[in-house]
Amino acid sequence: MEPASLLGRLTEATGISGHELEVRGVVRDAWSPFVDAIREDALGNLIAHRPGAPGNGSGGTGRSAVDPPPSVLLAGHQDEIGLMVTHVEDGGFLRFTTVGGWDPRVLLAQPVTVHGAERLPGVVGTRPPHVLGPDTQKSTIPVDDMFIDVGLAADDVRARVRVGDAVTMRRRTVNLGGDRWAGKAMDNRASVLAITVALEALAVQRHVWDVYAVATAQEEIGLKGAATAAWGIRPTIAVALDVTFAKQPGANEVACKLGGGPVLGFGPNIHPRIYSALCGAADALEMAYQVEPIAGHSGTDAWAIQVARGGIPTGLVGIPLRYMHTTVEAVALKDIERAGRLVGQFVAGLDAAFADGLVEDVGV
Repeated sequence: MEPASLLGRLTEATGISGHELEVRGVVRDAWSPFVDAIREDALGNLIAHRPGAPGNGSGGTGRSAVDPPPSVLLAGHQDEIGLMVTHVEDGGFLRFTTVGGWDPRVLLAQPVTVHGAERLPGVVGTRPPHVLGPDTQKSTIPVDDMFIDVGLAADDVRARVRVGDAVTMRRRTVNLGGDRWAGKAMDNRASVLAITVALEALAVQRHVWDVYAVATAQEEIGLKGAATAAWGIRPTIAVALDVTFAKQPGANEVACKLGGGPVLGFGPNIHPRIYSALCGAADALEMAYQVEPIAGHSGTDAWAIQVARGGIPTGLVGIPLRYMHTTVEAVALKDIERAGRLVGQFVAGLDAAFADGLVEDVGV
């Protein structure tokens, strides 16, 4: 696997929440060489399974011989934020709404692709500043005042586009120099790449626990894929991977260093024993890492996984990202690769006794 090339394929693929088919195919191709089985569920999650080493029994876990082996779920969401057509105007212009958390200030003048009967290139436009009143010129243009222009006559647009059609951002992934890359959907295809790195590492290591790697669907609109995957798989523990805020002008106080290594979340959403084990895995690799205190909702798949069924002990690994929820999200490739290696080391270090004490460890 060539990480930079795969990052480009993942981020340039389309896949807004609920429409992840194209990116799911890219992930399937990337993961298939490293797993024994791979499937899709009814919600659109892609679920890969890599069994642990045979003959491990249930030692130390309290399970009977007929119970499944201990398992770890690795979750990274595959969906991206996007748009949806809400109305076709008489002039052929398309009105739209947002799918996921867009800031209207970054939408204007973006090139897009409208996924109608055929893929149509378009641009997001609005009235030019020359015809706006003084008060309007000073305010942010709301989404309701924007439209998509695909350059076709109204009848041609109506023949090709329906209300409800998805719209994705049209952006190539570019190298900014060194290991820095920018493009759309780094949130969270960067973590999907990190899971791929982990699976590749585990393919040449002995690991006791079963591994379920899941490219979750519909994270951006409510963590839905993580909730259903965790319920269906019922893993012993889980680790969610997602991006987190990197230092940039105006966002340095609570942000992590881009290129400073993976970020380990800590707080009520994260099980302390898993956090400690992730720190230990980083130390074993002599790998620099960063710590992010999270006092409540992590905003990641970890939040949904943690409370699935009777509760699933969960960890969180972050990848520093600049310009989140724009089409120029920026990452350091070495942060992604190190996050993947860290998760692989963590999984390889799970023994039959790790599950013991998970409940007792939830304390001060």
